[in-house]
Amino acid sequence: MVLQLFKTLHRTRQQVFKNDARALEAARIKINEEFKCNKTETSAKKIEELIKIGSDVELILRTSVIQGIHTDHNTLSK
Repeated sequence: MVLQLFKTLHRTRQQVFKNDARALEAARIKINEEFKCNKTETSAKKIEELIKIGSDVELILRTSVIQGIHTDHNTLSK
């Protein structure tokens, strides 16, 4: 379940931040750091909480993040 969430977050990151190298790299680093910080966690309750947080983050990324492209003075495009 943890590995599946890790992979899902990275797939979502690649879709959401497509063509934005800086955001892709920042998201990759953050995902990896969070999983690395908690890799020694043994409490089932805490692991469940962390999985819930990760799932919520993935949902927010997938449904709420919009990438815009600055096309002209005071103009944005999707």
